[in-house]
Amino acid sequence: MEKQKFAVLVAGGSGSRMGSDIPKQFLPLSGKPILLHTIEKFLQVEGIRIILVLPEKDIEFWGEIISYEDFANPHLDSLQVVVGGKSRFQSVKNGLAFVPDDALVAIHDGVRPLIDIQTIKQSFDLAAESGSAVTSVPLKDSIRQIDDNGKNLAVERSKYRLMQTPQTFQSGLIKAAYALTEQDSFTDCASVCEMAGYSVNLIDGAYENIKITTPEDMIVAEALLRNYLRQS
Repeated sequence: MEKQKFAVLVAGGSGSRMGSDIPKQFLPLSGKPILLHTIEKFLQVEGIRIILVLPEKDIEFWGEIISYEDFANPHLDSLQVVVGGKSRFQSVKNGLAFVPDDALVAIHDGVRPLIDIQTIKQSFDLAAESGSAVTSVPLKDSIRQIDDNGKNLAVERSKYRLMQTPQTFQSGLIKAAYALTEQDSFTDCASVCEMAGYSVNLIDGAYENIKITTPEDMIVAEALLRNYLRQS
């Protein structure tokens, strides 16, 4: 029997680096909140159940957003909205509490609205077979390692990857990993999975799948989205 698919969308950012009073996940991108673009991508997966993790202070605002006639979508009312924690680790853990142990779950940044539906589907397929599927892309630029004394050393960029989301897992596996005590080294779900002793399987992401954090990211995202709409 095919496993039920879940998505935990983590949207706990602020607007500080954007210079905005509005949390970045709610900023308009081509006339629609960034977070709504992200949700609509995951809703293209048949039968998926979405768990949206938000700061408690933003839940009422989210309700106001989806009440606007222009954003009307009957599927939005069926989303499970969960209060996030003080850190990304705690927010993901809160979302996973609503996922059964025998499912597949994709964990994704709410401010990555340009994720490709085929990447989402591929991540579910590989996670079903192998336990995990984590998106990543090769580095474009040269990189250097800096030690504690400020000295730096060139390293081979082909041996490194930039991590993205979704990071998709068999739910029993990732929930067991999140039973660990939070550590500073837990920068994403893959690092938690690895610390718990599970292997991390990488799949190719896309450079277009940017995480919107700064005003420059908004400019790039607008251009990418316009290009996508022209081609579709």
